[in-house]
Amino acid sequence: MTITYKVKNGIYVNMTNRCPCACTFCLRQNGPGVYGSDSLWLEHEPSVDEVKASIDSWNLSKYDEVVFCGYGEPTERLPELLEVAAYIRSKSDIKIRINTNGLADLIWNRPTEADLEGLIDTVSISLNANNAEDYLKLTRSKFGIGSWQAMLDYAKECTKYVPKVVMTVVDKVTTPKEQEESRRICESLGVTLRVRPFES
Repeated sequence: MTITYKVKNGIYVNMTNRCPCACTFCLRQNGPGVYGSDSLWLEHEPSVDEVKASIDSWNLSKYDEVVFCGYGEPTERLPELLEVAAYIRSKSDIKIRINTNGLADLIWNRPTEADLEGLIDTVSISLNANNAEDYLKLTRSKFGIGSWQAMLDYAKECTKYVPKVVMTVVDKVTTPKEQEESRRICESLGVTLRVRPFES
């Protein structure tokens, strides 16, 4: 069972396969793993101790960052994620990032952004689309049409507690015109846009 795996010069943490979205372009529709990892489908959700042990198997001084990102939405396990992040903080000054769909507040039915303060260096949020209707078509979020606005609100609120907030769109599923509109949305929220390559 793959709990942690290497991508470029980062260590990725795979804590859950749960996700409130079923994005049309999601990597996990293409196969069991990415970047040469073994299957990212978990036999069970690892305990905090299992995650810590897996992190301890890496020499963190050799890597640039730890990223909470696997075959699921990391904030589905927000309390455990934060406990693991605190553990990493206690032993290393490595940067810590969360790759998220930005729907944590809907998942937990409360504001969650302040929980990240002092633990997370970067939050990368999938913007995916420039309006609520297109967003819902792409992500098929179980929370419905309100998901897009909730994701934008989450991004803006994160800027109060996290040093770097990035929003992403995928190059092959957006046009240059759409990417420019995404850039304007990000500027209005005080965050940075990253156009990321489609990974097959």
